[in-house]
This record gives sequence, structure tokens and C-alpha cells, in this order.
Amino acid sequence: MKSFKSGFVTLIGRPNVGKSTLMNHLIGQKIAITSKKPQTTRNRIQTVYTDEEKGQIVFLDTPGIHKAKNKLGEYMVNVAEHTLSEVDVVLWLVEPSNFIGAGEQHIIEQLKKTTTPVILIINKVDTVKREEVLAYIDTYRKVYDFAEIVPLSALRGENTEILTDLIFKYLPYGPMFYDEDTITDQPERQIVAELIREKSLHALEEEVPHGIAVAIDRMKKRKGQPIMDIDATIICERDSHKGIIIGKGGSMLKKIGSNARYEIERLLDCKVNLKLWVKVKKDWRDSDFLLKNFGYKEE
Repeated sequence: MKSFKSGFVTLIGRPNVGKSTLMNHLIGQKIAITSKKPQTTRNRIQTVYTDEEKGQIVFLDTPGIHKAKNKLGEYMVNVAEHTLSEVDVVLWLVEPSNFIGAGEQHIIEQLKKTTTPVILIINKVDTVKREEVLAYIDTYRKVYDFAEIVPLSALRGENTEILTDLIFKYLPYGPMFYDEDTITDQPERQIVAELIREKSLHALEEEVPHGIAVAIDRMKKRKGQPIMDIDATIICERDSHKGIIIGKGGSMLKKIGSNARYEIERLLDCKVNLKLWVKVKKDWRDSDFLLKNFGYKEE
């Protein structure tokens, strides 16, 4: 198949710009967790898009590039910036605006160090007027030589179909990396942990979520029954957080558990019996050992 293309594409952008929403839309399945709180994506998530005629795109969804405040932050920024030179195409997501802030300037500096083609995506165009979008395109065109500029709405799925065609334009010819029914290289345990973390982020107040991690203690299929037993621990940094996560009479933990169970059952396609615990581990975000323990590994 001479015409088949395959390659690696990374999505970058400041935290909260819609990277995971876009990737979930392109793949058509929920893999990356989404929430309105920054730093939702902590590891590089690989998802695979296969078009039997055109080729295969392996997406790396990186943590947002930002100025790091602790060990976890440093790890996340390193992962994101390393990826730029290892891939075939960089997708940079920005919000529709004429103002290029310090965060964007920092990303432009990183991009200038690579020769990888960059497709600029102006996301959330459903929130602004059409004629404004042209001005935003113009603003960005002046600061960097983009391969393409695509205005779209990841949430509404507007203009996303032309994106895959544009990506293929810049990928090298070559065979598939994964067989066509692979959607992600994330082990199931890790996706389950992320789903529980996502539901916690959705349910909890502002001050708690950054300091939580989820460890899967046990994940086992029941003998002779289509039921998966999962025991998981939500780790937080303070005793006061533990109280908030458990909630009055265990109500918050129940809510997180039932929301997570619903998504996990969809993912695993079987009944799930989920038990959640909450533990306090102070300053886990600054401990190398604990970071590795929760799956944030330096590759």
C-alpha cells in the first residue's frame, strides 16, 4: 500500500484549552479525561485513529505546557516539551483571542526550536463571531510560520473532519504502528484510575482536586460471572481534604463512586463492583517515590 501514511501527532496548548475534548471527538471514544480544572491530563496519553484507506494517526495528548511549581509540575512540562521534536506533526490549540499572552509566547519559543510542522487550531470558535475569527488568524499568522491554521469547535465537532485530512497531508508514508482495532495503549487499570480521578474532579470543590491521585489496589474479574471487582484508593494531601472527599455521611464518596462506575462499565463492557477508600499522603506531589507509585514515570 504505497498510499498508506502513518505517524505521531502531539496536541499541545495551555491547560484547559480543549485538547482532551478534541482528541475524544476525533477518536470517537472517551479516553482522555476532561474537566474544567487545569492539569487534568498528567501523563502522555496515546490514542490511535485509523482510516483504512488513508492511514493511521497516533495521537499523544500531553499535559499542558506551563511554568512548573512542584515536582509533578516539572515532570508534566518536561513530558510536553520533549514530545515536540519526536513527532511528525504538532497540533497547537489556542482560544479565540487577539491577545497572545505569556503562556502562548512560551510555547512559541519552544516551537521555534523544532522543525516539526505545526498546525494551529483556534478552538471554541462557537463562542465568538465569525468575522472575529479572521482577525485571530491574522494575529497568530504574524508570530509563527504555521503549516496550517484551522478554526474549529471541539465541543460541537465543527470543522473537525478537515483536521484529520490536513494531518495526513504532513505524515510520512508507512505501515501501521498498531492493528486497526487498537484505540489506546493505556492499560485498562490506568484508564480506570483516570476515570475515578475525573469524577472526583467534577464533584469536588476548587481547593482539593489538584492534590489527588488514584491508585487501583485490585481489579479482578469474578470467576464465572461478568462482573469486575475494583478496589481503588483516592489519595489526597490533607486531613481536611479527606473529609471533603468522603462528604457528609459518605455522600460525596458515594457520588464519585456511582459516577465513575457508570463510565467504567461503559469502558469495560461489563458490570462493575467499585469500592473506594480515601487516604492522606502529605506532599505526594513532591515525592519522586510516590509520583512513580501513582504512574507518573519518566520515560
